[in-house]
Amino acid sequence: MRALLLIDIQNDFLPGGALAVPHGHQIIPVVNQLQPHFDLVVATQDWHPAHHKSFASQHPGESVFSSIDLHGLPQVLWPDHCVQGTTGADFSEALEQRQIEAIFRKGTDPEIDSYSGFYDNGHRKSTGLADYLRGKQVRQVFVAGLAADFCVYFSVQDALREGFKTFLMEDATRPINAEGFEKAKLEIHQRGGKIIQSGAIFS
Repeated sequence: MRALLLIDIQNDFLPGGALAVPHGHQIIPVVNQLQPHFDLVVATQDWHPAHHKSFASQHPGESVFSSIDLHGLPQVLWPDHCVQGTTGADFSEALEQRQIEAIFRKGTDPEIDSYSGFYDNGHRKSTGLADYLRGKQVRQVFVAGLAADFCVYFSVQDALREGFKTFLMEDATRPINAEGFEKAKLEIHQRGGKIIQSGAIFS
C-alpha cells in the first residue's frame, strides 16, 4: 500500500503566518490533486504549547533564528508558531481534508522540538506514525508539505530509517532556504530515498 504523508500544511507556515515558508501556498493545489491517487492519506500537525523552548521568546537576550544548545541538542530559535488551539496551528482552509484518515501531532513536549512526523529531534519519543503505517500494510511513503528543508526532510529521513520505500514529492513542498534544500536532497539520495515530481503519480 502507498501512503501520502502531508507535513504541517498549517496557517503559520503559509504567507502571512508567523513562520511563513516562501511560496508555501503554491503546494496546496498539487497536494489536493495528489490525494485521490493514494490508498491512505495522513497528516502531521505542529502543536506547540505556548511556552515551547524552541521559541526565541522563551530565551531572553536570544534572537530569532539564532542557535542554542537545548538539553544536549542544537536548537534553532523560532518565532512563536503553531501554538495549540490558535488559528496559526490550524490546517489551511484551502487544504482538502476529507481524505485525511489520521493526524499526528508533534512538538507537544515543551522541552524538545520535533521536526519529523515520526520522532522528536532526539529520537527519544515516537509519535506512533511508523507503527500506524505498518498496521495499514504501507510499504511506500510519499512525503509532501512544509518546510522542505526542515520538517519534510526530517520526516523523509525517519521514514527511510523505519524501512519504508520513501519518495519526496519535490513540487509539493517548498523550503525555507533553497541552499539547505539542495543539501537535504543530496542526503536523501545518498540514503536511498527518491525525489520525484507529482506528474509521476498522475501518469
